[in-house]
Amino acid sequence: MTWIDDRFNESVILTTVEQVLNWGQESSVWPMTFGLACCAMEMMAVGASKYDLDRFGAGAFRASPRQADLMIVAGTVTFKMASRVRRLYEQMPSPKYVIAMGACTLGGGPYFKWGYHVVKGVDLVVPVDVYVPGCPPRPEALLEGVMRVQDKIRGRKLARGQDDELPVPHHTGHVAEPRFLSV
Repeated sequence: MTWIDDRFNESVILTTVEQVLNWGQESSVWPMTFGLACCAMEMMAVGASKYDLDRFGAGAFRASPRQADLMIVAGTVTFKMASRVRRLYEQMPSPKYVIAMGACTLGGGPYFKWGYHVVKGVDLVVPVDVYVPGCPPRPEALLEGVMRVQDKIRGRKLARGQDDELPVPHHTGHVAEPRFLSV
């Protein structure tokens, strides 16, 4: 028997401030209400009683980007909508996370070849943390995506860094070089 065995009772929990903050944030993810096309129906089903996103601590969909820390982009992103997606992302408080849901969101979907108006992946507009494939993806797949975001939050380190600025794609399909790369 060592000297430390009798020093701590069974009710003592040892942890770090970082782990407590990450646990609190992963247990209260606030997604933003943001559906663009048919995948939004599956996103709405996740919030309903059958799949119940509340069980995972992410059930209160927020209507304002200033109250949300998770953006679920569900549907086709057009070039006209890309600047609005970017603006909403920039209005969210840090740390913020993005789930790209559906084939059209991930890479243009069926509009990839001849859709001149469709962004060929929302990752050209905002940084995506979790990709949920499918056309449309099942609600279970989106629940899995939310759990992967929670895993990412759980492993997050508390370090101050500066966010890099991402460009918004032009209607030609080409993306301008970001300012921080052109120096």
